[in-house]
Amino acid sequence: MPLGTILLIIIILMVIGVFPAWPHSRSWGYGPSGGLGLLLIILLLLIFSGII
Repeated sequence: MPLGTILLIIIILMVIGVFPAWPHSRSWGYGPSGGLGLLLIILLLLIFSGII
């Protein structure tokens, strides 16, 4: 499997995990989605700079 496919699977799983669907995660606010956004920005910068 190429690295891009693995990264895509991980990102899809993270997006599913960010949604506050469970009662214990409704009070988390924007923390999980903000962290996912930061990871996506870093990943895009690495892809466009040619490191990945």
